[in-house]
Amino acid sequence: MAKYTLMKTEGRAKRAQFETVHGTIQTPVFMNVGTIGAIKGAVSTTDLQQIGTQVELSNTYHLHVRPGDEKVKAMGGLHKFMVWDKPILTDSGGFQAFSLAKLRKIKEEGVYFNSHVDGRKIFMGPEESMRIQSNLGSTIAMAFDECPSSVAERDYVQKSVDRTTRWLQRCKDEMARLNSLPDTINKEQLLFGINQGAVYEDIRKYHADVISEMDLDGYAVGGLAVGETHEEMYRILDEVVPHLPQNKPTYLMGVGTPANILEGVERGVDFFDCVYPSRNGRHGHVYTNEGKKNLLNAKFELDPRPIQEDCQCPACRTYSRAYIRHLLKANEMLGMRLCVPHNLYYYNNLMTEIRQALDEGRFAEYKKMRLAGYEQGLINGHI
Repeated sequence: MAKYTLMKTEGRAKRAQFETVHGTIQTPVFMNVGTIGAIKGAVSTTDLQQIGTQVELSNTYHLHVRPGDEKVKAMGGLHKFMVWDKPILTDSGGFQAFSLAKLRKIKEEGVYFNSHVDGRKIFMGPEESMRIQSNLGSTIAMAFDECPSSVAERDYVQKSVDRTTRWLQRCKDEMARLNSLPDTINKEQLLFGINQGAVYEDIRKYHADVISEMDLDGYAVGGLAVGETHEEMYRILDEVVPHLPQNKPTYLMGVGTPANILEGVERGVDFFDCVYPSRNGRHGHVYTNEGKKNLLNAKFELDPRPIQEDCQCPACRTYSRAYIRHLLKANEMLGMRLCVPHNLYYYNNLMTEIRQALDEGRFAEYKKMRLAGYEQGLINGHI
């Protein structure tokens, strides 16, 4: 079993460490998203080590479709396959079953849908998701859930949440079975449950109370950042997080911007992930303490400065905005290869600074300072 140690609190904000079979995670933490076992943008695991990545996140559905989880298992599991010795979290594939599939059928046993790659029929339920994640051998496996639309009818959301609870029990039972088998790659694989309920506060709180009693290794808040406003997301977090165990990690799935992360930490969130830093980096949009900059803008054509003046990422230690802009304009892959690690470094370093601020009891002050910088950047037109 993993060990979660709460080291400090400031209001609801938590500073903790989470000991796992693949190393100790200092929280709050941002997980770098490598959907198919790699960060898009030609970023290697060696790069991830250099930019301070603590946890890599991969996708159960995508690795099941290609190359196939059985093949990953035959190669010794995802850690050996991608040459990464730190923690890996795999999501359950549930979100992809609902977001990618044009045609799908949700039944009590699971979800029937078609592969987005070759159209072949796929069935995934709680047991299948757990088996795939066990084959991958990740540090943390996410429970299989349904992610209802944020605008779904209340009656549908309640039925969906109740089914997700039943699925969670099946995930827990199947993981216990898998972890007891002799040929399981990671017999200490951890299970995080997922809170759902769209934007209905009472359903969210009810579901949080129910799954909290199941004594899982951690708890996620899912189904946010899928169309609702930031204010709605913060309102749901204000209501839900107090209903999740404080002595376990809390994970806000798929969120978000640096400002979202600061707000999430203030509300008691430990784990974050988002595709923004890598996706934006591939298009020349880079994160700084003055907000997000678009390096394709003409004003950077003769700018000799690094992306961020005091940044210690490989790109900023060596190259100018002008040079990186030239690479991007010329469609040279190196431009993307410099911007993506910069953005990931920025996020990882932001979390280091957040942890330091919590250690020193000045998180509120730090948050205010960072948000003011982002706001000033908006005023000055950096985006």
